[in-house]
Amino acid sequence: MKKPVIAIDGYSSTGKSSISKVIANKLGIIHLDTGALYRGITWFALQNCLNEDGSINLQELFSSLDQIELEFRNQDSELILYLNHIDISKQIRTTEVSDNVSIVAKQKEIRDFLLQSQRSLAEKGGIIMDGRDIGTVVLPNADYKFFLTASIDERTNRRYFELAGMGIHAEREQVKQNLIDRDKIDSEREIAPLKQAEDAIVIDNTSLTKEQTIDLILSYIKKI
Repeated sequence: MKKPVIAIDGYSSTGKSSISKVIANKLGIIHLDTGALYRGITWFALQNCLNEDGSINLQELFSSLDQIELEFRNQDSELILYLNHIDISKQIRTTEVSDNVSIVAKQKEIRDFLLQSQRSLAEKGGIIMDGRDIGTVVLPNADYKFFLTASIDERTNRRYFELAGMGIHAEREQVKQNLIDRDKIDSEREIAPLKQAEDAIVIDNTSLTKEQTIDLILSYIKKI
């Protein structure tokens, strides 16, 4: 029997990745954090494709895509992202990457570059993917689709403490504004905007713990 394909979309700092990771372990399937792939390309751009004013030169990035090799390696049951054979799992969570990833992710050239690789990973089943357009674009035929949301203040707190836990200092207001800006860019972009799939189950986890959110998602998977 083919294992399920699960799509989890939603806003930043709703816990998509950490929740998906736990569900993957419980169901014995693979977890793929698609947002990490876009962050990986953004990190590459920040290192190699900058204009004189420090902004990303998108045309230079597009012409450099053939120099980018992204892969997840399994380390202690966790998929760690490598860029050109270098572990960048911590670098992609920096504020600098967060400030630029939405601009990179809305580019058609970037989305096309990653789309087929994401789909091919799901062909055999047994995978949970999280992102912003998984249920609508990447895996429209997923067996289960969920859309996570939470209040901006709650998401700000989660992101602030996540960064602090990684030793990254950031002002709380800066974190909040970054989330607001990313919501706007992701939701309004022309290519694969962040939106709820019509057949997705919406979960507002503002007042739910991570464990409660996981249990709720699993209850739907077992019910259907």
